[in-house]
Amino acid sequence: MFCSCWLNNVSWAQQAQDLQSIQQQIKEKQQQVAEQIKSAKKLQQELEYAEVSVAKTVKALSVTENSLAENKTQRKQLGKQQQDVQQKIAQQQEGLAKLIKSAYMTGNYDFAKMLLNQQDAANFERTITYYQYLNNERRHKIDEFRVLISELEEVNAQLASKQQELAQLQSEQKEQKAQLVKQQASRETTLANIRSAIESDEAKIEILQQNEKNLQDALAKAQRDSEKQNQTFSGLSRVKGKLLIPAEGELMRMFGRIRQGQIKWKGIVIKGQIGSPVIAVYQGKVLYADWLRGFGLVTVIDHGDGFMSLYGHNQALLKQAGDIVEAGETVALLGQSGGQTNPNLYFEIRHKGQPVNPTAWLNL
Repeated sequence: MFCSCWLNNVSWAQQAQDLQSIQQQIKEKQQQVAEQIKSAKKLQQELEYAEVSVAKTVKALSVTENSLAENKTQRKQLGKQQQDVQQKIAQQQEGLAKLIKSAYMTGNYDFAKMLLNQQDAANFERTITYYQYLNNERRHKIDEFRVLISELEEVNAQLASKQQELAQLQSEQKEQKAQLVKQQASRETTLANIRSAIESDEAKIEILQQNEKNLQDALAKAQRDSEKQNQTFSGLSRVKGKLLIPAEGELMRMFGRIRQGQIKWKGIVIKGQIGSPVIAVYQGKVLYADWLRGFGLVTVIDHGDGFMSLYGHNQALLKQAGDIVEAGETVALLGQSGGQTNPNLYFEIRHKGQPVNPTAWLNL
C-alpha cells in the first residue's frame, strides 16, 4: 500500500511538472508572438516612410514626364512656327529684291529730269503717282520684313528657352529615377526584415486582425467627417452589376475565401501593371487618401447611402480627401504598397460599414 501511494504521488508530481512545462512553453510562445508583433509594428513604420517616399517621388516623376511631353509639343509647335516665319521672310526678301531691282532700273535716270521732260500734265501725274506707289510699296515691304524678323527672333528665343527647360526637366527626371531606385531598395530591405520578424502563424493572424481594426477605425472616422459636410450622393443600389472595373488585370483573390487561419478576404485582389491607372468605379467624394498599415496607400470614396469603395496597395494617390470624382476618373496608380511583393489592387465595397462581394456589383 505504501508503494501504491508513493507511485500515485510520483505520478501526480510528474503530471504537475508536465503541466508546468506546457504552461511555460505557452508563455514563451506568447512572448515570442508579442515580440514578433512589436518588431513588426516598428518595421511597419519604416515601411510607411519608405512607401510614402516612393509615392511622392513617383508623383513628382509623373509631373516631370507630363512636363516633358508638354515641352515636346510646344517645341514642335514653335518649330513649325519658325518654318512658317522663315518661309514668309524668304517671300518678303524676293519681293524686296524685285522692288530694289525696279528702283535700280529707274535710278539710271535723274528723277528731276524725268519730271521736267514730261510734255503734258497727264504724263506728269502718272510719273509722280508711279514713284509714290513705288516708294510706298517699298516702305510697306520693309516694315513687313522688320516685323517678320522680330517675330523670328522671338520664336528663336522661345525655342532656346524650351531647350533649356528640356535640359532641366531631363536632369530632374534622371535625379528622380535615381532617387526612386534607392527608395525602392530601402523598401525591399524593410520588407525582408518584416518577413524575418513575423515567423509564426499566430503573429500573422493577429497582425491581420489589427490591420482590419485600423481600417474600420479609419473608415468610421472618415464617414463621421463626411457626414458633417452634408455632401450627398445617390448610392450604388441602382447601378448594381454595372460599376466600372477599377483596374485592368487578372482577378487573383476572391471575396469570402480563406486568407489566413479563420480570416477571410473582405474584398478582391486584381493583379495588374505597376503604375497603371486605378479608376473610381462610380461618382462620389474621396473620404480618405493616406497610408494605412496592411493596406498601403489607400483611397476611399463615399458614394452615398452608406456605400463606399476602397482602393488599396497603390503606388501613388492622385486625389486627396474632399475631392469630388466622377466614374472612370483616375484616382491612383496601381502599385504594391502595404508590403506587397507583386503589383496589385486591393478593392472593397462596403455598405453601412459591412463588406459586400464586389463581383456582384462590378460589370465583370
